[in-house]
Amino acid sequence: MKDSFIHKGKRKQLLDQLRAKGIGDERVLEAMNQVPRHFFMDSGFLDHAYSDKAFPIAADQTISQPYTVAKQTELLQCSPGHKILEIGTGSGYQSAVLVALGVQLYTVERQNELFKKSSLLLKKMGFNPKKIIFGDGYKGFPDSAPYDGIIVTAGAPFVPMPLLAQLKIGGRLVIPLGEKDQVMTLFQRISEKKFDKSTHGPCKFVPLLADKN
Repeated sequence: MKDSFIHKGKRKQLLDQLRAKGIGDERVLEAMNQVPRHFFMDSGFLDHAYSDKAFPIAADQTISQPYTVAKQTELLQCSPGHKILEIGTGSGYQSAVLVALGVQLYTVERQNELFKKSSLLLKKMGFNPKKIIFGDGYKGFPDSAPYDGIIVTAGAPFVPMPLLAQLKIGGRLVIPLGEKDQVMTLFQRISEKKFDKSTHGPCKFVPLLADKN
């Protein structure tokens, strides 16, 4: 599989669509331009890799719609060197976009099949997180806390308190909240006990799963 001129052209067209939909952070768009999305797709969907749609991947999960990736990343407001925690490595596509932005990425995946597959793929492509963790996303990753930002790539029925606790003062948590009707939600830590909350439109994600133990 190669990153051909055709793929690069389709990627440019996709970025133009994202601008038209309101994505204004050119750093985010440039990071997405650096990541060949077709490398993260199952073979049956390769012709649609640069459609602005979500598609199935292994373990009954999905690779997110590019607009959703761009929107969540834009809300995160991360800068090079920021320490970011991602909950739900999935295909590795969002992880690669964050690494392309120059952050120190810690990413947690609960599904062992996806953990193994995305770990190998990200390494092969040179998009190397600081650490890829096999574990329960509801618990975050306290070993490397606090974080400048936390991004959750699955729908949670409630806000996991460990994630709020692992934010720095000024840090931002971007999370889809809800079960049937999900809303993209942003929490910013103002002080030790105070958080600002804002909502950013409806969204649709697979459920955030917890360990059964």
